Amino acid sequence: HEDYTVGWVCALPVELAAAQEMLDEEHSDLERDPADNDENLYALGSISGHNIAIVCLPAGRIGNNPAASVATQMRATVKKIRFGLVVGIGGGVPSTEADVRLGDVVVSQSKGKHGGVVQYDSGKATASGFERTGALNSPPQVLLAVVARVRANELRGRSKLCEHITKIQLSSHP
Repeated sequence: HEDYTVGWVCALPVELAAAQEMLDEEHSDLERDPADNDENLYALGSISGHNIAIVCLPAGRIGNNPAASVATQMRATVKKIRFGLVVGIGGGVPSTEADVRLGDVVVSQSKGKHGGVVQYDSGKATASGFERTGALNSPPQVLLAVVARVRANELRGRSKLCEHITKIQLSSHP
């Protein structure tokens, strides 16, 4: 439990499968302690030397409340988590500036006083469009630095994204 510093929450099994395919190395399951009161099942592994605990919401449970429950149980069990990520299929990315389509990979980034993620139940529809009524916190500085590095690698033609996509395609269609 002490070796994992990144918590990764997925909403759907397809997201969990993709997350597991991204791991450089998979680790054996955590030993379960019935006294812990943690009902999560973890997929464990590492990416670039960072140990990651991945959990998926229970089948049929979606939304903020189940996600909060899963994340709370994860933090209680995997005590050294420094960063929590929610990675998955976006519900919608409306934009007049960017052509974003189903299947595209989108990484949010802070802009101005808002974090990169927009929670649409923290807003309201107005005659002139969507108006935010709240905002989620921005990611920590160190994660924003990683996003900058990933983007720089992509600009230099050193992205591993195509490699990961090919790996996922080959594993699902042998």
